[in-house]
Amino acid sequence: LILLDSLLQEMKKNGVAPKDVKDVEDGGGGKSKLGSFIQTYVMVKLLGRKPKDPDAEPEPPKTWKERLTYVADNAKGDKDAPSYFGGHFRAYLAFDNGKEYHYKWLTVINIAVMYNLTFVIGRSIFWELDNLTPNGWFVLDYISDLIYLLDLFIRMHEGYLEQGLMVKEPKKLRKNYTKGQYFVVDMISIIPTDIAYLFFDKKCFEQVPCPVILRLNRVFRIDRMFEFFDKTETRTNFPNAFRIAKVVLYILILIHWNACFFFAISFAIGFETDGWVYQGSPNLVTQYVYSFYWSTLTLTTIGETPQPVQDIEYVFVTCDFLIGVLIFATIVGNIGSMITNMGAARAEFQNRMDSIKQYLVFRKVGGELENRVIKWFDYLWSNKQSMDEEKVLGMLPDKLKAEIAMHVHLETLKKVKIFQECEKGLLVDLVLKLKLEVFSPGDYVCRKGDVGKEMYIIKRGKLDVVADDGIKVFVTLGDGVVFGELSILNVPGSKMGNRRTANVRSKGYSDLFSLNKDDLWDALQEYPEAKKMLLEKGKEILMKDNMIDEEKARREEAAQLTVQEKIEVIDQQVDAISTRFGRLMGEYESFQAKVKERMTSIENKFEEKKD
Repeated sequence: LILLDSLLQEMKKNGVAPKDVKDVEDGGGGKSKLGSFIQTYVMVKLLGRKPKDPDAEPEPPKTWKERLTYVADNAKGDKDAPSYFGGHFRAYLAFDNGKEYHYKWLTVINIAVMYNLTFVIGRSIFWELDNLTPNGWFVLDYISDLIYLLDLFIRMHEGYLEQGLMVKEPKKLRKNYTKGQYFVVDMISIIPTDIAYLFFDKKCFEQVPCPVILRLNRVFRIDRMFEFFDKTETRTNFPNAFRIAKVVLYILILIHWNACFFFAISFAIGFETDGWVYQGSPNLVTQYVYSFYWSTLTLTTIGETPQPVQDIEYVFVTCDFLIGVLIFATIVGNIGSMITNMGAARAEFQNRMDSIKQYLVFRKVGGELENRVIKWFDYLWSNKQSMDEEKVLGMLPDKLKAEIAMHVHLETLKKVKIFQECEKGLLVDLVLKLKLEVFSPGDYVCRKGDVGKEMYIIKRGKLDVVADDGIKVFVTLGDGVVFGELSILNVPGSKMGNRRTANVRSKGYSDLFSLNKDDLWDALQEYPEAKKMLLEKGKEILMKDNMIDEEKARREEAAQLTVQEKIEVIDQQVDAISTRFGRLMGEYESFQAKVKERMTSIENKFEEKKD
């Protein structure tokens, strides 16, 4: 029963639940029995589907052809979309590079590129690595080739924007791709150089380079790796950490390639022929670890390396030093900038806090008040509320800012009773004007008798409504409670006017959304019907508490009229007077005609008597 009761609570939110658990048990009075009830709950809560309306007309059953037909997202609502497989598949042969599936494909092609970037050069230099698992390398090589071919097909059908709309025609997409900058590089990367394997021995023993070097052209697809990294950087919630990880990966790949070059030159000169070349054992692990160690020391220029002897050795070491100075200086500088950016928010916040501290010292403000200021700053930082929302969202267009504000604040604003029936346009304007305020323990949000300039919605924290002595607590307000809304409406006839009627004090640290009175009235200028409705609602609430003076209400309603409204009232009054004056003129003319007729009649009778 407890389980069913919890299910009922969820179902009632969706308006599809029976009245109580008993109805679910025996089906009496409810619209469904236990099985169908739970089925409906799963459909609504877990699958996110809307329940069927029993009063709605049933949908016509789908034909078998409709059930077996799949329509892709880019072809929905488009009757001209091409169809395949006898009309069972309708879609444009176009891939939207902004969709999630495209990013997942980039992940796959990135793995293939990374495989070729690291193992092709490694296997071509270290023959022991190439002989480690020949069949395994064979499978991996041609799986990566298959991925390259699929990527070529996808890339030549990637959509692009033309006049703000994505082009979906395959011919245009292929033409755009062939004219692009990646066409030649992609073609080079899939040249089947493996055919040359036929002219070489399959096994590679004490030979540099091994035949697998023929697959080095696969590295030309490296731009796909850069594209994957760029998209990941925009998607991740930790961009600075990702940038550092990306730079570290670049360093490791550079050291790996340089280690392979060192071992190849050592092999060409001859192992142990002088003190500079490779001196270790023929073991694969030793060969690679020593070469990687030598490459790291040389490129980072942080350790002692053997002195070169031959000219080729001097040339190679000199190039390594130049690469190390130029590339690693750039890399280290970038890492330093990234680490600085990671702490930029904290540094900016600390600077603001230091400025406040300097001001307090300069003005000789200390003791308890200084401690409260410092604790307030600590609370802001610990709760991630030091961000300037207006500054962060300032670069976004108004529509996007409104959508973000609605997502963040709309449900909060709907908690205000007087706003629950307002039109959505007004609520959108108001959510953009909500501001977050943080109050320390003991801070008074408002005092009795103060002029009300804001209304408040409690986001987090506890507030006490206290007596004038500050000791007696009448009630404690919690999350979601709204107060101060009537004082900013200027309800005509209110006995308290726009004054606060209670003392509200923060019990601990409290986060409140505030809406300024001027912002509310500015928004209401564009919504006269909503303004009228809000004033009527406020008046109803005050009348329940006997806080309305009718005579005062009439005077203030007249005083609240704008110039335009007053002109409209005067026009209406002039029209009424003109109508009444016209009616009076008509009555006067009728009366005058009657009097004239009677006078004429009297004169005629008088003349007859006189004769």
